[in-house]
Amino acid sequence: FPLVGLLIGGLSGSSLWIAGQAGLQPLACAFVGLFVSAWITGALHEDGLADLADGLGGSARDRRLAIMRDSHVGSFGVLTLILTVGIKAAILAPLSEEGLGWSALVVAAALSRSVMAPCMMLIPPARTDGLGYGAGRPDTGGTAQALILGAAISIALFGWISSIAILMGALLAMALIAWLARSQLGGYTGDVLGAVQQTAEAFIFCVTGVVLP
Repeated sequence: FPLVGLLIGGLSGSSLWIAGQAGLQPLACAFVGLFVSAWITGALHEDGLADLADGLGGSARDRRLAIMRDSHVGSFGVLTLILTVGIKAAILAPLSEEGLGWSALVVAAALSRSVMAPCMMLIPPARTDGLGYGAGRPDTGGTAQALILGAAISIALFGWISSIAILMGALLAMALIAWLARSQLGGYTGDVLGAVQQTAEAFIFCVTGVVLP
């Protein structure tokens, strides 16, 4: 997970840097970087976040899971995506202006995917089919490796002190989504993992915007 994030973050961060060199304003550069990140993954994680937001509006567990499998995106999903992307872009813009946009995208992409592993370890799958179930469940060793690798990428770019705060923010986001998934769905699905990644990424940007500038 973190190695995939490292690749995605490197490519999206490079697009942000190129946009800046072309003379685009920092906010436009931030949107370019976020767009490239979503384009590389086919907006897989963004779709998961939107589906979870729609599903949580259901009245019962089975109804929530059915809503999440529906290919249509409802008002909760649209609003959640708009706010999440808006928050990330608003924080990434000044980081880009300070020359930290590439690093922030790399760390956010890698570490937000690292914390998907403990979510999969701590709560069970909500279904016996689908992408979430098919991905399997990492053991303690695999989870530790994912977290250590994600943290190492952050430390290499931002140092120990900032990385501790950033990791705590990512784990907090994961814990929030995992709690919602366990209590409302009975476990995780592929959409839940996408929501973990997107929410953790937003939290990472928020913490980074506080501890770095």
